[in-house]
Amino acid sequence: MSQFDSGWGRQGPGLGSVGSYQVSGKPFAKAELNSRGSSALEVTFPTVTRWVYITNHDTSNPLSCSFSANGLTNSDKNFWRVAAAQGERSIKDSLEVKVTAMYFSGSGNFDIVAGLTSIPVSELATNWTGSAGVG
Repeated sequence: MSQFDSGWGRQGPGLGSVGSYQVSGKPFAKAELNSRGSSALEVTFPTVTRWVYITNHDTSNPLSCSFSANGLTNSDKNFWRVAAAQGERSIKDSLEVKVTAMYFSGSGNFDIVAGLTSIPVSELATNWTGSAGVG
């Protein structure tokens, strides 16, 4: 019996649990992050995300974003860039993704805000690998 099984046949939240994505996300925020180091900066989430919003405040450097450390470095280039800040916002929409971690490099000042589900990290224990087009 899982920790979420009530014994009455009802299971707790999981990756396929539609209701987990229909309700508002529990807030998560980290500000003034610096990913200018020699290795990727990993941001981990306490539960699986519902959505993620990234703002790059660095006026000189774009921010490279990926769903795995390998995605930032492999030859397939499984990442995207958020341009250097030229105004109030650098991403206008949230990313509707279910992840447990994200990886960043390049920017000296960025913020990340996420809406979290109640789905435990163990439901997506391996996150993503950076292969097959997944960055």
